[in-house]
Amino acid sequence: MQKIGFDNEKYLKIQSEHIKERISQFGDKLYMEFGGKLYDDYHASRVLPGFQPDSKLRMLMQLKDDAEIIIAISAVDIEKSKIRADLGITYDEDVLRLQDIFTQRGLLCQSVVITKFNGQASAKAYRERLERLGLKVYYLYNIVDYPNNVNLIDSEDGFGKNDYVQTTRPLVVVTAPGPGSGKMAVCLSQLYQENKHGVRAGYAKFETFPIWSIPLKHPVNMAYEAATADLNDVNMIDPFHLDAYGETAVNYNRDIEIFPVLNAIFEGIYGENPYKSPTDMGVNMAGFCICDDEVCCEASRAEIIRRYFTTRCGVVEGKATEKEVNKIALLMKMAKIEPEDRRVVVAARLKKEQSGVASSAIELADGTIITAKTSPLLGPSAALLLNATKYLAHIDHNINLIPQEMIEPIQRMKVSLLHGNNPRLHTDEVLVALSMLSLNDENCRNALATLPQLKGCQVHSTTMLNEVDRKIFKKLGIGLTCEPVRKK
Repeated sequence: MQKIGFDNEKYLKIQSEHIKERISQFGDKLYMEFGGKLYDDYHASRVLPGFQPDSKLRMLMQLKDDAEIIIAISAVDIEKSKIRADLGITYDEDVLRLQDIFTQRGLLCQSVVITKFNGQASAKAYRERLERLGLKVYYLYNIVDYPNNVNLIDSEDGFGKNDYVQTTRPLVVVTAPGPGSGKMAVCLSQLYQENKHGVRAGYAKFETFPIWSIPLKHPVNMAYEAATADLNDVNMIDPFHLDAYGETAVNYNRDIEIFPVLNAIFEGIYGENPYKSPTDMGVNMAGFCICDDEVCCEASRAEIIRRYFTTRCGVVEGKATEKEVNKIALLMKMAKIEPEDRRVVVAARLKKEQSGVASSAIELADGTIITAKTSPLLGPSAALLLNATKYLAHIDHNINLIPQEMIEPIQRMKVSLLHGNNPRLHTDEVLVALSMLSLNDENCRNALATLPQLKGCQVHSTTMLNEVDRKIFKKLGIGLTCEPVRKK
């Protein structure tokens, strides 16, 4: 059973109360930027064991009659088909997924803002697609030297050039598929636009990471830097907060860089800024809900290692850069951790050394390590699933759950009829075979019944797995890492 380091119920209570207090501080309308993932924040659930991925949405549901949601997506991310790594789908597809989820929950979500727009054809086509679906789509134009050119930003040629997003509720939540989507720019632009329309609007930020109330080099905060290596985010001591209050608080470079812009906009609109620092803008109470610091530290160190392997594989696939790998490697040195601190890495590599073929390993909830190797019939991930379920179901390891005479016809079909190069069964094919055999085989039924026990377990493969296998592990809730080596 996973150790708990975060009190989620306490978090729901004090976080929702704090948000309500912030809403009451402003007049006609409050724009609240929701950093991270609003619906399914799996990063937070990994580094803060006990945090539920939908906690933010559950809080928002308490305010749904007063709230509406705007989804922001960067034109740059649309153009390069950026992938949301934890779900394996593109950002533009995730916008539709999120909009559907919010609508099904009874939340008003009918507006999408395309940020960093500079005439990209892909963004124009995406806008047309969304409008055909009945959504309202707006552009935020790319501003030269943003966020440094405050005079231009706070002018008719800056924010004044953007589309005005028409909203109807007092609380407007701005969210996005991932970081770097321009959520804050949407909020600030709307403050400027609302003032032009005679509406007094405020701004607040709900950003889970970095956690301002824990140390700068706390593993939880370092794991956030690893997660945003592609954005080159850097955690920093908030100099504005230190100057205003004489107290240290952790923030990150983008919020600190944008603060003079926010300050100028507030002063230009209202004559004064209600916030003295970027940290003041936030409503994050997560740091006060850590109930076991060491559990969260251990989980965060594991997350940094996981990000290291993921990014190295991304380099091989052309989805990441060596610069990102080097940044995470530096974070690992600072945290005094190595790839081999992930137990399944050592076990999988040892199995490969002994067998001479691609291998894999899984660490079960009780700490037991199970390994598997490539065979003529099964790939290492498929074999690992069988070995793990047999162990959990107390089935003798030497018993073959799937008879060879059943596997061979499937292999012939894959190669002869579907013209595949790899005859070995993948994880999905193994699970389908087990399901069919379970009708008459008690061992197969018992093996399938153990699948829920794999949630939260850790796996490492000495070769990069294909998309099918990665998705199966993800659906099972298994944390996967791979060596940056393509399958042969």
